[in-house]
Amino acid sequence: MTLLRMYAITAIVLALKMSAISVAQGRARVAAGIFVNPEDARLFQANQAPEEAPAVQRAARAWLNDLENIPIFLILCWIYVAAGLSPTAFVVYCVVFMVARIAHTICYLNSIQPLRTIVFTVGALDTLALMVHLVIEIVLA
Repeated sequence: MTLLRMYAITAIVLALKMSAISVAQGRARVAAGIFVNPEDARLFQANQAPEEAPAVQRAARAWLNDLENIPIFLILCWIYVAAGLSPTAFVVYCVVFMVARIAHTICYLNSIQPLRTIVFTVGALDTLALMVHLVIEIVLA
């Protein structure tokens, strides 16, 4: 598999995963019948409240966690692709990160601990390994 193809698959899967969080937020809003924006409350004939329902807040925190992790990983991946490094190692980095982030979202939305922390750590260590690989192959070369 080419580096660019793997990068594209990774970016698309992660974008779809993040989109799923948006769907989860919307469903949680409708299920709770609580909306922060008055126009949304009117549209859905629901209650307007000063803050989101707990399930919506949880999904928002999962989204923020993605925003702290996914862009950094994708930037590092782009450097890897541009450098033309090992495709085999790249597939491993990408698959491990995708699986970890998907599992993290599932665990976050369903309040599953300690698995949420474990899969978060796996994704973070995968990103760290990718960084070290880039430093060795590009910076120190």
